[in-house]
Amino acid sequence: MPSFKATLSKPFAKYIARRVKKWSSKPVETQQKVFENLISEAKHTVFGKDHNFSSITTFKEFQSQVPIRDYEELKPYVERVVAGEKDILWKGQPIYFAKTSGTTSGAKYIPITKESMPTHVDAARNAILLYINETGNSKFVDGKMIFLQGSPILEEKHGIKLGRLSGIVAHYVPKYLQKNRLPSLETNCIEDWETKVEAIVEETINEDMTIISGIPSWVQMYFEKLSEKSGKNVGDLFKNFNLFIFGGVNYEPYRAKFENLIGRKVDSIELYPASEGFFAFQDKQDEKGMLLQLNSGIFYEFVEAVHFFEDNPKRLTIGDVKLGVNYVMIISTTAGLWAYNIGDTVQFTSLKPYRVIVSGRIKHFISAFGEHVIGKEVEQALREAIENTSISVNEFTVAPQISPEEGLPYHEWFIEFENEPENEFDFIAGLEQSLKQQNSYYLDLIDGKVLRPLKITRIKKDGFQTYMKSVGKLGGQNKIARLSNDRKIADSLSQLNLTK
Repeated sequence: MPSFKATLSKPFAKYIARRVKKWSSKPVETQQKVFENLISEAKHTVFGKDHNFSSITTFKEFQSQVPIRDYEELKPYVERVVAGEKDILWKGQPIYFAKTSGTTSGAKYIPITKESMPTHVDAARNAILLYINETGNSKFVDGKMIFLQGSPILEEKHGIKLGRLSGIVAHYVPKYLQKNRLPSLETNCIEDWETKVEAIVEETINEDMTIISGIPSWVQMYFEKLSEKSGKNVGDLFKNFNLFIFGGVNYEPYRAKFENLIGRKVDSIELYPASEGFFAFQDKQDEKGMLLQLNSGIFYEFVEAVHFFEDNPKRLTIGDVKLGVNYVMIISTTAGLWAYNIGDTVQFTSLKPYRVIVSGRIKHFISAFGEHVIGKEVEQALREAIENTSISVNEFTVAPQISPEEGLPYHEWFIEFENEPENEFDFIAGLEQSLKQQNSYYLDLIDGKVLRPLKITRIKKDGFQTYMKSVGKLGGQNKIARLSNDRKIADSLSQLNLTK
């Protein structure tokens, strides 16, 4: 017998689904309203005055006044906000800073305002409600749920609280879900990831877990420890566990391993949250891609990735994009980020409504010889190579080998196998075939004898976890780069003696 809470969730889910359909069916008009509101609200800020917001009425005028910036280029403004000044990037002051580790900038402080914070919370809620509306399944709201996340302990800087995004969001779990939520605050505040996972296992192993959420690589670690301690599949341990919510990385490379650990298939919802905004969520179980959040105080621009590093590349709005093209996503938001490059590349899988997949990072690619191989391509190649085989992979990354001791250069795949391929030659051939089909530049370089076929280097069990720990990025929202245009990760794996 479903509870009152489970029963009540269905009409609420239907109401939210109608609201989402209303704005998603009018994408251009919705984005125009967001754009006009952003310019109007920020015209009296320091940034707005510096960029003549009071005279901007069209996107073309905005484009001519506001260049694309990354964090490093926006940093002079951010530093003034961090120092406690008001009305710099957005009116007033932020209510939080989401603190992230930047690769070039050191710590990054991403502002979250009273206008932007609700959009993070609403999108996460709506993802679950649209799932309820589509499937009719609401029983899980009566069970226990967990989100593997960073510590909710927040610091303070000039009166503004700061911490990891997942830790900030933890303070916004609705009251009606509080008693269903695990782990305890005490466990959630443990900083050391391995200690934290052990404590989470102890707290959850005898509970009725129905929703489990987090970045797949770290949830996998949790599942392995659960199975090790209980001697059972996760699905037998948690008989009512039927919904996995994830974000941060593509689930496909992990899916086979997860189904093996769980012992059965479970539904999943993909999210696309970031410190800069909650951009998209999976709105349909049978559709590829995530619904782009066009009504969340974020104005989107898109630049074709192949032209991104040119001078003054063409900036497109939502009505101009095409299916299957690799775009760098640029955002302007109610948190005061303006024409901001978050570093992600996306591809549209649907234009009615607008759905995207994250195809990679504009800085995470291999183009040592002009091949421009991206994250989506290596993930798809791996998925196709292990399909209908007993091979399973825990983690992997790819790097170019430009100066081998002998022979032609090649792409080196560092793979931590759960189940090894019986025939490595066939496995490599499958990877090669998929890459050549997806990427004509790679095909030409192989056929032209500029590159030789890829090479596999095996990584020891838990090797990637050891590497992430060595660089201070074990657990939380951290994830391994799928591919790099240099050998920093590759060299670290070798230096740590993690290769077989």
